[in-house]
Amino acid sequence: MERQLRRVVVPTAAGPIVVHAGRSSAGAVATVLLHGAAGSWRTWMPLLSAAERLGIPLDDVIAIDLPGWGESPGPVPAPTDAAEAVVAVARALGYPRWRVVGHSLGAVVALDVAAAFPAQTVAVGLVSPTGAAVRAVMRRPVSGWTVLPAFGGMVAAMGILRGIGPLARPLLRGLRRIGALRLFARPLFRHPDRVDTAVSDALADEIRPAAFLAAARAARTHDDAAWKRITAPVRAVRGRHDVFAGRQDARDARRRIPGYRETVLEDSGHFAHVEQAYETLRALRDVWTAEPDRRSPSRRDRQPT
Repeated sequence: MERQLRRVVVPTAAGPIVVHAGRSSAGAVATVLLHGAAGSWRTWMPLLSAAERLGIPLDDVIAIDLPGWGESPGPVPAPTDAAEAVVAVARALGYPRWRVVGHSLGAVVALDVAAAFPAQTVAVGLVSPTGAAVRAVMRRPVSGWTVLPAFGGMVAAMGILRGIGPLARPLLRGLRRIGALRLFARPLFRHPDRVDTAVSDALADEIRPAAFLAAARAARTHDDAAWKRITAPVRAVRGRHDVFAGRQDARDARRRIPGYRETVLEDSGHFAHVEQAYETLRALRDVWTAEPDRRSPSRRDRQPT
């Protein structure tokens, strides 16, 4: 699948964005994939490979390195600004409409795309979406960590790494050489020993303390109420053992997001699309098969600022 995607750099208001894209139809709807924090477009390779093996056509893929991650330079913008940049990328590549799928932090950006551009968003897919519990930790860091200790611990670790400044990168390289960074990613998976080393190594490479903390801080002031404007179907899939998920996250999402439906996978952690790629594809079938509403008036189109 990787050989079928071409690397493209698209200028946007948030800076140049590196994407891997492949036009596989004459359609006008892109399939936009947005990774989470400490990730890149490569996070989606297990799901794309599984789709090929199952014969599920994921047409016109645009796999994006969000600003500040992968090959796209920073700084990390607010999710709403990242959403504007995502839409700028899709339009620059010739797509007036899109189905958008996001993992973790990328799920927040996906929802912001759908809220800001409801007439152009065909469907929304969320994989292990960042929920209310994560935002609670960031808004009340002293007490909030008890709700999600794994996330609170990661925020603390990132703060330490940022604090040691230029020493962080050689330290991380040394830990990677001895395989210690794989331990850092273990809590994110239900079965870490089954995860391809290429995936865990890629996550280790994407440890960027300043970028992670900037993305986390944006959660404090994010306007979740804007999601009420979403008109596209929203389908979510989450691992039962997701250490970043709170007990009330699904209820909160149903209250805030019209058309929200969630599937829980029993044998996954925070990376459901890596650990159970086939099941994730099936859970998001409504996203892959959704068709645009031809009655949506073009005058409702909003141009990115």
